Amino acid sequence: MTRWLDDDEQRAWRAFYAAATLLIDRLDRELQHDAGMPHAYYEILVVLSESPGRSLRMSELAVLTRSSRSRLSHAVTRLESRGWVRRRDCDDDKRGQFADLTDEGFAALEAAAPGHVETVRTHLFDPLTPEQVEQLREISQQITETLKQ
Repeated sequence: MTRWLDDDEQRAWRAFYAAATLLIDRLDRELQHDAGMPHAYYEILVVLSESPGRSLRMSELAVLTRSSRSRLSHAVTRLESRGWVRRRDCDDDKRGQFADLTDEGFAALEAAAPGHVETVRTHLFDPLTPEQVEQLREISQQITETLKQ
């Protein structure tokens, strides 16, 4: 039996969906305009920058960026063409590859980060009170944990 949304749930769902999609769209457009990269490429660079040796197996990078392997491979090919990422074969697994963040890629990330952070601050955190920020964190963590199961 379908558990339809009541009026309050419907309003909450639509508000959440509108806010999330508008924010992601704004982040993507501003990163593209300011740094010449879509948000998906920025996320790849961030994940690599936070990894030991700025390197990850492609399969692990796909998981951490919530991307299919084929979509990630296409993105890494584009990042390689810019000199921001380099692929290399795994020594112990001939089918596996690593993605390494280059110095040029790290510099591109460093250049893009201030504008990205300002966009996040302006459109997500500035409109909220400190209490709402805490509520947002708690709600987001709960949703994330539920979806990981």
